[in-house]
Amino acid sequence: MKNQENITRMPAIFIGHGNPMNAITDNPYRDAWLVLGQSLPKPNAILLISAHWQTRGTQVCAVEKPQTIHDFGGFPAELFAQQYPAPGSPKYAKMVCDLFPDNKVTSTLDWGLDHGAWTVLQSLFPMADVPVFQLSLDVNLDFAEHFKLAKQLASLREQGVMIIGSGNIVHNLGKLNMQGKTSEWTISFDNYIKKALESEDEAALLDISRAGDSAKLAVPTDEHYLPLLYIAAIRHANDTMQFLTESYDLGALSMRSVIYQ
Repeated sequence: MKNQENITRMPAIFIGHGNPMNAITDNPYRDAWLVLGQSLPKPNAILLISAHWQTRGTQVCAVEKPQTIHDFGGFPAELFAQQYPAPGSPKYAKMVCDLFPDNKVTSTLDWGLDHGAWTVLQSLFPMADVPVFQLSLDVNLDFAEHFKLAKQLASLREQGVMIIGSGNIVHNLGKLNMQGKTSEWTISFDNYIKKALESEDEAALLDISRAGDSAKLAVPTDEHYLPLLYIAAIRHANDTMQFLTESYDLGALSMRSVIYQ
């Protein structure tokens, strides 16, 4: 890992996390996360926005020792045995709260690291020696409001905080294909978002109805798409963008991951 002291701005990363089993099996996504982790600077803290923490009102987790949350069912015992004992960061959680007037973001002790966080982090930072704290997704906000809130987090990147979003651009569990055949609508919507990111077209990211019928199938609920908006919102004018992975899993999951640095 590079020395953080020589880095003036932390990367911002969106990870398509997919199946929780990606964390403990041999697969191209985990391989890519491991390689990325070896090249990343070591941040002072990580702010993680996961598809799997939704609340009424935006909350930030301020616990000193966040628990590893196994928020899933039907998987082997090996997955439930996984622990990611990274420390929390009440200091940086307070810093996030202070960025917003009128208590728009409040702190809580009632969370830890859900599987959208630890399944990715244990590959990116396997030593679990970087403080991690999560930001929730407010179910009351629309896409534009999430994007506006996210923009106010951008300054954290200059303060040694790496911001990571974890979700999936296309995520429709009801349309999974166990034979792995990728649906045309999956490819269509993923390509729509790819072009929007490449052209920095914020309007296209916020109004996904422009993608046509594929949008309703690709984003039947918004929680897996929203973390991408948080990362796109904090893109710096001087950032370069790289797609870390660009493939599909089980026909209805886009595993596209994006890094700005």
